[in-house]
Amino acid sequence: MPTMLTDLRELYRYRDLLRVLVERDLKVRYKRSALGFLWSFINPLMQALVLTLVFKFVLKIQIPNYSAWVLAAILPWTFFQNSVLDAAQSILNHFTLLKKVYFPREIVPLSTVISNLIHLGLSFFVFLIYAWIIRIHIGPMILLLPILVLFHFLLNAGIALAVSAMNVYYEDVKFIVQVFVQLLFYVCPIIYPTSRIVAEGGDPFSPMSLLFLKLYLLNPMASLIFAYQKILLSRAAQLDPRPLDFGLLCITFLQCLLIAAWGYWFFNKRKWEFAERL
Repeated sequence: MPTMLTDLRELYRYRDLLRVLVERDLKVRYKRSALGFLWSFINPLMQALVLTLVFKFVLKIQIPNYSAWVLAAILPWTFFQNSVLDAAQSILNHFTLLKKVYFPREIVPLSTVISNLIHLGLSFFVFLIYAWIIRIHIGPMILLLPILVLFHFLLNAGIALAVSAMNVYYEDVKFIVQVFVQLLFYVCPIIYPTSRIVAEGGDPFSPMSLLFLKLYLLNPMASLIFAYQKILLSRAAQLDPRPLDFGLLCITFLQCLLIAAWGYWFFNKRKWEFAERL
C-alpha cells in the first residue's frame, strides 16, 4: 500500500504530461475530420438505429423506446471497448518516448482511458438532445450519473493498465482481448433487455428470476450498463419492470475498485522492465 500511494503521488506530479498526452490523442484521433468528436456519437447512434430497424421490421418485435435503450447501453460499452483496445497497444506505440524520457509509465494507458472518457461525456450530452427529440424526459436519477461514470472509469483503468502491461511481453494479448471484448458484448444487456433474463414461467419477480438476474449482474459491465439504462431512462417506458438494486450496484462498485487497484499494482510491478522488452 505505501508503494502504491507513492506511485499515485508521483503520477499526480506528472499530471501536466498526462494532460498533454490526452490532448494529443484527442487532436490526432479526428485530425482533418469535418465532424470531429461527433463521430464518437454517430457510430453508436447508427448501431442503435440499425438494431431498432431489425427488431421492429425484420424480427417484428415491438419494444417501446428500443433505440434509446440500446443507445444508453452502447455509449458506455463503446467507452469500455475503446479504452481497453486502445490501451492494449499504448505502451508499444510510445516505445521511443519510454526509452528516452523518465516519467510514470502508467500515464500512457491512462491517457487513452481519459480521452475516451471525454468522448463519453460529449456523447452523453448529445444523447440528452436525442432523448428530448424522441420525447423522453430525463428524471432526477440523472444526478447519479457522475458516480456511475467514476466507477466505470476505475474499471476501465484497471483493465487497461493490466492489458497494456501484458501486451509488452506477449503481443498475442491484444488479439485475445479483442476476442474477449466481442464475447463480452453478448453477455451484457445491449441488444436485448434484462427482462429476458427470467426463470421458466416468465415471472420477472419470482425468486428464481431475481436470482438469475443477480448472478447475471455480477458481471460488472452488465451491471453498469443496466444502471446506465435505469438512470438515463428512468422516465421512459421500462423494458424491465425490476428496479435498480442499489445493494447489488454497491457490489459492482467494489468490484471496480478492486479491479482498478489490482490493475495498478500489476502494471507498476512490471513497468520498469518495459524498456528492456521493447
